[in-house]
Amino acid sequence: MIGYSEFRTNLPGGLTANRYTTRAYLVNPDGTGRLPVAEELTKEPNTWTQFADWSPNGNIAIIGCGWESPENAEWEEEHEQFRHTQGCLYDMYLLEIATGKLANVTAVERVSNYNAGLWFWPNNPNRLGFNPIINGNAHPFSMDIDGHNKKDLSEGTEGFTYGYSASPDGKKISYHKNYQVYIANSDGSNSRLIDTGNPFNFAPQWSPDGQWLLFVSGEHYDCHPYIVQKDGSGLLKIGDRQGYSGVMETIDVYNFHGGSSDVPVWSQDGQWVYYTAKIGESIEIMRVDLKGHTEQLTHSKPGVFNYHPTPSPDAKLWIIGSTRSGIRQLYIMKPDGSDLYAITNVEQGYAAMHPHWQPKQIS
Repeated sequence: MIGYSEFRTNLPGGLTANRYTTRAYLVNPDGTGRLPVAEELTKEPNTWTQFADWSPNGNIAIIGCGWESPENAEWEEEHEQFRHTQGCLYDMYLLEIATGKLANVTAVERVSNYNAGLWFWPNNPNRLGFNPIINGNAHPFSMDIDGHNKKDLSEGTEGFTYGYSASPDGKKISYHKNYQVYIANSDGSNSRLIDTGNPFNFAPQWSPDGQWLLFVSGEHYDCHPYIVQKDGSGLLKIGDRQGYSGVMETIDVYNFHGGSSDVPVWSQDGQWVYYTAKIGESIEIMRVDLKGHTEQLTHSKPGVFNYHPTPSPDAKLWIIGSTRSGIRQLYIMKPDGSDLYAITNVEQGYAAMHPHWQPKQIS
């Protein structure tokens, strides 16, 4: 199945008023079987859920659950910045698909009131990574699958660390800190800066074979896909977004945060990088190989935004977000951009975004 989130986009009150409406869903790849999940988490007012990811074996879904007081929301809207130190709570849950059992793993031995970015450590089903915000700074953490033994993997306390993930063999981690990309050992030691010479570097992602790191680099809102070898050598710009800011607006009223980062991703075989670029008056899905050969996969009417390409586990299909119907819906296409069809059908004033393919379940 496919996990994703739905939410309102046109409620007055800015970002938080619409974010309160966010709910996690499942849907089949043919668009049937739409199903809300973890509904019990939203019984309290001012609470929302988001579908965040899956376990590698497909048996567990990762659900984010947030709460924010109206007073803190009003302060954030007035000051146009997030305030994670009070009046809010965000935790990550593990949801067993077969039983419906929920476990709040970030609340165990809690290190922060705001805990996001949970993922399963490669080659270690009993270890997790996540990104708590502590005293205004995000830190890369690891912990056991039951939430115990939380460990800060950052060196020092200064700087906002994000975009945190582990290499496929689990031996290295990468992240960006103050918009500079670093590679380190899995315990956080021996961190090394990837020196691009650019002030903005964001969202590093390991290639499927662990030999390359993909990220965007340049100026904020004018950055492009780059790759570098795992030892930090061989920096190469492989694509150009041609004036696209790299941010997809998520709501239809003023949003002080801007929107959702639209970053490039690897194909499952590591032979292609899929990214988005401005072509004429639309934002299109592109792909480029590691030698820089580029193909345009979508061909849309002027004003259409295509965004967030997401590969299926078997590499046979891709999900993209698109506004081609005038509403932010999810679509499935083949790797070459053909056979495009919608899998969501939300109404005007709503959006369906942030899809995650379920890996094949292992019994």
